[in-house]
Amino acid sequence: MSKVVFYFGVIFLLNSSVQGAVLLVGKNQTITSLNKAIQLAKEGDTIRILPGVYKEKNLVINKRLTLLGEGSPLFDGENKYEILLINANKVEVSGLSFDRSGYSAMNDFAAIKVIDTDSVTISNVQIFNAYFAIHVSNSTRTQIHDNDIIGSPASEQMTGNGIHLWKCSQAHIYNNNIRGHRDGIYFEFVTDSKIEKNFSRKNIRYGLHFMFSNSDYYGHNKFIDNGAGVAVMYSKNVTMLNNWFQQNWGASSYGLLLKDITDSHIEKNKFIRNTVGVLMEGSSRLQVKQNLFQANGWAMKVQASCDDNLFEKNNFIGNSFDIGTNGTLVLNKFTQNYWDKYEGYDLDRDGRGDIPHHPATLYSMLIEQNPTTLLLFRSFIVTLLDKAERAIPSLTPELLRDERPVMKQLLL
Repeated sequence: MSKVVFYFGVIFLLNSSVQGAVLLVGKNQTITSLNKAIQLAKEGDTIRILPGVYKEKNLVINKRLTLLGEGSPLFDGENKYEILLINANKVEVSGLSFDRSGYSAMNDFAAIKVIDTDSVTISNVQIFNAYFAIHVSNSTRTQIHDNDIIGSPASEQMTGNGIHLWKCSQAHIYNNNIRGHRDGIYFEFVTDSKIEKNFSRKNIRYGLHFMFSNSDYYGHNKFIDNGAGVAVMYSKNVTMLNNWFQQNWGASSYGLLLKDITDSHIEKNKFIRNTVGVLMEGSSRLQVKQNLFQANGWAMKVQASCDDNLFEKNNFIGNSFDIGTNGTLVLNKFTQNYWDKYEGYDLDRDGRGDIPHHPATLYSMLIEQNPTTLLLFRSFIVTLLDKAERAIPSLTPELLRDERPVMKQLLL
């Protein structure tokens, strides 16, 4: 019996050592500052922070700790300082608020900065008025979720990104609400990572921005009312699934920019009321399937530098122009899409049009060459020109056509 008691005692002590101690921080506690608590804490300890305003700066976590806020304690950078730097593995930060982290033209000041780490988690955090809100570099398996990030943008040059990742892998960014930054989410040299169920809106430049980031996935996100929705540039093997791109208006705006990307999938997304739903430049071997393009200026602009792309089973409804291009060379395939402007017929009643559909109009080609002709939009002369071009095609690309357009709107 005594041996059993002994063994249970050993197990209890081992569990206690693994879980670590709990340190309490508060204005009326023995420990009144987070900086002091970090100094006193040992590997694996938990620091609980009580409600209040803490004017602390340049905090550094260099050991495995868990920071838990109770009642959303606020850390104020006074518009001068970086607030929290994490430089240790398996750190967790949850339930805190950060306000007024400093701005620097030379340094990427952030409310929370993560450098050279593995398995850091940041969750249920509120960040206000930050230059960069969360800045992560050279890290693996970072999780950032359920955070509310609200910037106060003055200009693109004076504002950083909401969630910024550089040279990272296996990150998971989900359930965040981000607004008012330069880019809502920014990936550069980030691989094998996921971006899911985020709401990125009213950002100055992009809701999401990819650069040189391969084998990533983003799905079930909303990108609404940004300078432009999403830009995916110089990347490959990117999957874009079930996202919502809406209300991204402007002279040079679009829902999704695809520039020099290859071997990627764009499926089951909604592009609604954007200046341009999708703009493609220098992109190859993309699968664009089962997307909705509705009420955009241009549903898609597919430049002549694109090749070997497949556009299949998409809905094009109520767009001013369905397809625009800047040349006559067409090396892409359109098939089995629904076009509300299709004027063909289905005599054999197989659900497919009996004659091909040419989605690029003469007027759209003229606008591409001379944008000022947009002033003639909806004029009688434009209607006459397009009707004549449909009857005797001469200037629109002959190979830019859907050989098998569907007669009824597809259920996506």
